[in-house]
Parts: sequence; structure tokens; C-alpha cells
Amino acid sequence: MSTYETKLQGREDVAEGTMAFHFEKPQGFVFKPGQTIDLILPAPPDGDAQSARHTFSIVSAPCEGDLTIATRMRDSAFKRALKALPIGAAIRFEGPFGSLTLHGNRARAAVLIAGGIGITPFVSILRQAAHDQLPQSLVLLYSNRRPEDAAFLAELQALEGRNKNFRLLATMTEPGKSARSWTGASGRIDDALLRRIGSELATPIYYLAGPPALVEAMRKNLSLAGVDDDDIRSEEFYGY
Repeated sequence: MSTYETKLQGREDVAEGTMAFHFEKPQGFVFKPGQTIDLILPAPPDGDAQSARHTFSIVSAPCEGDLTIATRMRDSAFKRALKALPIGAAIRFEGPFGSLTLHGNRARAAVLIAGGIGITPFVSILRQAAHDQLPQSLVLLYSNRRPEDAAFLAELQALEGRNKNFRLLATMTEPGKSARSWTGASGRIDDALLRRIGSELATPIYYLAGPPALVEAMRKNLSLAGVDDDDIRSEEFYGY
């Protein structure tokens, strides 16, 4: 797998406790929406070479000029070191990796199911789909505790307006704990919702991304909804 040199261009908050980091996209780096990279810090934060490496989904789309990742800012040595990098700092990465990429049969719909920071690979997919005017039905079910926790929510709402083939269903499991007004859906994604969504689409394939507990729960709900295992693809996010 190829190793690339890049530089940090900037960082920003994209949700409460979540930051996006923007890097230069090296010449010749090619990836598919939904893939990941291993980001390698200039120096191991705790002296262990393995602790300098972390896997992240690529948020930016291939059509864009920069390379972006986003992460929950947990109190880990890696995250502290990443946040402390000065703008312009040199950094390396390896990749791309992963197969959580959109299937090629455009006649079959795609249902993307994300919890929390699991949204990152789907942002890349949806940005590229809007750019390409992809003639494929795309539905995103996006679950968070509160609107404050939902990274890229405003952008996803805007993408729904731009792409007639994309539908967003964002739901909050604890909207009463939010300081913001929320008039959208509330509650968890259950088998009844999945049955309803599935009945409205042409032979959908389901993509799951998020914490392991969410991915496992969604697999069970999809099974209850009658979805075949061959039509489910997933990626679990550990400690993100």
C-alpha cells in the first residue's frame, strides 16, 4: 500500500466534541467514496510507534481538492497530538483501504444507516453522488442523541435539496436533552422503520457504519425486517 506525504491545512468543529481536519490531497492519490486511510503522526504520542497510527474514513469526495477526516475528540494520546498539530505540519498517511463503497448496479437503491461519527464515509458517498448527478436512489438514516451531536447535519440537509434521488431521515434518540429545537424524527431506528423504507425502494442494499453496538443492533433489525445477509455491508467504528 502506498504512503503519501501531506500537510495539515486547517481544522474546525463540525459537532459538539467532533472536529474535521483538512489536509492537502497529494498528487496521484486516488480513492473511492467510502474508503479509509491510516493517518500517521510525525512522532508517536507515547513513544510507541503503533500509537502514531489511526484509521479514519475519508469525508471528502474524490471530486474535491482537499482530503478531510473527522473524529470524535476522545481524550486519547493520538487525539491530543492530532489536535495540537500546527497548521502546515507535515504528516503521512497510507491508503486507501476498505470496501464500504457504493455498489455499481444503479437500478438497486442504497440505504445508508449511520450512528454518530459513522456518518463520515457516507458524507463522501453523498457528496460525490450529488456531484455526478448519480441516477440511483439513496436514503440515509442518521441517528444521534441530540442535534448538537450530529456532524454534517446541515450539509446533509442541503445535499437532500440538491439531489432529487437522495432522501435524508435524521432521528434523535434524546432530543429532550438538547439546547436546540428539534422538529424532526425522534427515537431509534427499528425494524418497523426499516420495513417501511425497504418497501418503498427497488431491491435496496444496506450499508451500516457506527459504533459496534449500533451496527449489531441494525443487523438484527434488518434481519427482523426480512433483509438477506448478502444485502448488508458494514463498518464498525471502535473508540472513535
